[in-house]
Amino acid sequence: MDAPAPRPRRSFFAYASALLGLLSVFGVVCFHFPEMLTSKEFRAVYDEGFARNLLLTGLVAAFILGTLAILRDRNKRIATIGVGSATLAVLLGGTNVQFDSIGETPYSLGLDWFVISLFFSALVFVPLEHYFGKRRVSPLRRGWRTDLAYFFMSHVLVQFILILVTASTSTIAGLAAFPALKDAIQSLPVWAQFLIAVFVADMAQALLHRAYHNIPWLWRFHAVHHSSREMDWLAGSRIHFVEIVLTRSIVLLPLLVLGFSTPAVNAYVILVGLQAVVAHANIGVRFGWLEYLLVLPRYHHWHHARQQDYIDVNYAIHLPLVDMLMGTFKLPRDQREWPEEYGVMKLETVPQGIVRQHLMPFRRKKIFDDYVD
Repeated sequence: MDAPAPRPRRSFFAYASALLGLLSVFGVVCFHFPEMLTSKEFRAVYDEGFARNLLLTGLVAAFILGTLAILRDRNKRIATIGVGSATLAVLLGGTNVQFDSIGETPYSLGLDWFVISLFFSALVFVPLEHYFGKRRVSPLRRGWRTDLAYFFMSHVLVQFILILVTASTSTIAGLAAFPALKDAIQSLPVWAQFLIAVFVADMAQALLHRAYHNIPWLWRFHAVHHSSREMDWLAGSRIHFVEIVLTRSIVLLPLLVLGFSTPAVNAYVILVGLQAVVAHANIGVRFGWLEYLLVLPRYHHWHHARQQDYIDVNYAIHLPLVDMLMGTFKLPRDQREWPEEYGVMKLETVPQGIVRQHLMPFRRKKIFDDYVD
């Protein structure tokens, strides 16, 4: 019997071209409909010139990488998607799309936040994981499409998430006002407020995180996050929409009640976004004593380990000190020791795909045939 033909190797150039080409199309569409598709909050951190230069960079790179892949006869279909998408972006106006001043709309999608965040996240973490990864895992590993869909959802719907979080916390925060405590906290320098905010928020999130694992109906939502069978920078995006809103509300509430200043809260929000990606990243660097000071990849990977001994440990998102205080700290001393497998203990309890996973907590069905083994 003949041996099966080896699967063709995937071309990095082809897939990078496809990604950049599609992002370029999204970028041009944002220029055409800025009021509807760009987030007012995110527009405040970049200007029009930066956006046009980034779009030009993406277009040029998509054309060059796609052409190289085609000439090398590697994944020509994927490379053609990249070149074709970049061509479509140019035909739609490319970097020459003009618009008047951006008007105010009650709601908008954060497509610009998705494009820019995905571009820079991939630019930083794909090379990092390639050269420093603990496990040799392709960026196109199993489940990457599902995780990319979650990444898209959480970024594009950012304004709606903020509205839901604000609505769920503002009234309670107003009722639980402590003027003297707020004055005392706001009298501190911003850096001190930031450090206290990190500890307070991490304690609140760790308590909620443990509840997710121990209360069955909450676990149904959180199991979606733990269903990833591979860990990398994109895997952290796999979070049920209900969990996103609930977690951000619970974490933001004590910061509002205690009256931390806006700069301190904003600095904490930046830290959350960065550390959520880093903690899930496939980075096998030995950090030594820092692993006991900050939540780094190996620490959080053990929380995701498909191993009985690690089911109820390492709930902190920022500070291992929080787990030490809760009695849930556990980390092998040997820094060469990493989990061998990731995912929920009962794989068949979580289906595949963002739609089925979002419906799963509301269904009576407990076993699914399309789980990832």
